[in-house]
Amino acid sequence: MLTTTVSLTLTSVILLALVIIFNTVHDPLSASIGFSILGCAITWRLVPVLNDSFLKANLAGKDLNKLDKQIIPESMGVVCATVYLVCLFLFIPFPFMEWFTGKGIISHTEEFQKPTFPHHKLGEFLSALLSLQSMTFLGFADDVFDIRWRDPYNYANTATVSVWTVCRLGMVAVFCTNSINILAGINGVEIGQSLVIACSIAFNDYLFLNGTDPAVEAHLFSLYFILPFIGVSLGLMMHNWYPSRVFVGDTYCYFAGMTFTVVGILAHFNCPRHRMPRFNPTTQKLDYSRARLQKPLGVSALVILKIFSSLSLVEITELENSIEVNNFTLLNLLLLKFGSMNERTLTIKRNND
Repeated sequence: MLTTTVSLTLTSVILLALVIIFNTVHDPLSASIGFSILGCAITWRLVPVLNDSFLKANLAGKDLNKLDKQIIPESMGVVCATVYLVCLFLFIPFPFMEWFTGKGIISHTEEFQKPTFPHHKLGEFLSALLSLQSMTFLGFADDVFDIRWRDPYNYANTATVSVWTVCRLGMVAVFCTNSINILAGINGVEIGQSLVIACSIAFNDYLFLNGTDPAVEAHLFSLYFILPFIGVSLGLMMHNWYPSRVFVGDTYCYFAGMTFTVVGILAHFNCPRHRMPRFNPTTQKLDYSRARLQKPLGVSALVILKIFSSLSLVEITELENSIEVNNFTLLNLLLLKFGSMNERTLTIKRNND
């Protein structure tokens, strides 16, 4: 039973989330934040309520890293994933609200107006939800039936024999889900690493929401999926953090990995650009290469540079209209730390480190 204080706090949080959602109908990003808060509160409340049901269904496991080897509920990731999917299903109309209210009508001629509803965006959104739902089901099936480790690989690539693009997507999905699962076994580590990744993605998306970048829509799409994920993961982590009262199971690992897959693919994220070290023909050695950033820099960029500088990860040179910094790659960092060296030495240094 919840104490009066906790019950009032939970009710207040839910009401706050509903107020944000209904007062920001035409601002999908704000509505997404509201759904994130709502998902966090509901997940936090549902997990302890369903504990006994999971134990009765034999969805339980031993906490092997404790002396008493306590039996606690497992596969609670399905609760987190279900709340997440419900929140996203309810969120579907918000990114398209301007078309529902007539603001999305564009005049193609002076006499004729035609609705230009972005069906391709809706299709991407629904395909993302279908992928997440399917992988959540697979993860829960893995928890219930203890599927062998190689079977999910076969499942993910079943219909990809003749379609190379789909095959690659399947491999990305398998990689992402198993990269979360590979560290499982310690209280809170699956959710912990997932939250670090998700918050990093959200922060990166925020940096691109300046209104001038052509990829704004893609980063908004990413935030619509990442923010509720952060919310429901926080709600579950409160019960999974050391000492865990529940286990998240393979369901959460599959769900988290597929969320990152969906965001990475459908949000059209670009890979980082390659920045080679600079060859000095006089010394016949390699020096670190530099990038020039035009002033004025945004507040976020300045904060990041100051943090990197305090950690000795970047060397900043102030110029009249710009700032020069070393390129952010491991090879350039080694050259910054240890000085110029020939290519063979740099290769050995990189492999040893």
